[in-house]
Amino acid sequence: MKRLLLLLFLVAFASCMGTRVVYDYDKAVNFNNYVKYSYYPELNSGLTQLDEKRLLRVLDSTLLTKGFILDEEPDFYVNITSNAYRSQPQNNVGVGVGGTGRNVGGGISIGLPIGNSGMQRSIQFDFVDVAKDQLFWQAIAEQSFRDNASPSVREQQLKAVVDKVFKKFPPYTK
Repeated sequence: MKRLLLLLFLVAFASCMGTRVVYDYDKAVNFNNYVKYSYYPELNSGLTQLDEKRLLRVLDSTLLTKGFILDEEPDFYVNITSNAYRSQPQNNVGVGVGGTGRNVGGGISIGLPIGNSGMQRSIQFDFVDVAKDQLFWQAIAEQSFRDNASPSVREQQLKAVVDKVFKKFPPYTK
């Protein structure tokens, strides 16, 4: 019984941590045709200026290790958008009271939230073919973060997002 409770606790704890990533891409696209990239001309990431610089620096480094080159005449554009929001507590406890008397019954129940709401950030990466002006790859990452984190912590968080997002990029195509 103790092991079961420990396992449930660990699963619940692990589900609250980390970065969640969702991918989508055009299966008809040959990713070998793309070598040079640049950022969307009207890039408006929604991040602070300093966080945007950190993210672009980490992204440039990651794409370079994967064989992509930052160029003024790109094959594709990278567009980045982000959104920060306060998440609602996910855990609730229900409390109910009821009673009966003779032929009459009644009850009341309420849900009590457990835990704090925290800040979440969603960062979306879009890769758009320059010649066709069509989206061919997209990833959306969600991660909890703190507004008052130090610059080094912010950079580590952004690096963790980029590492997770681009871990399986380019996707394997048959």
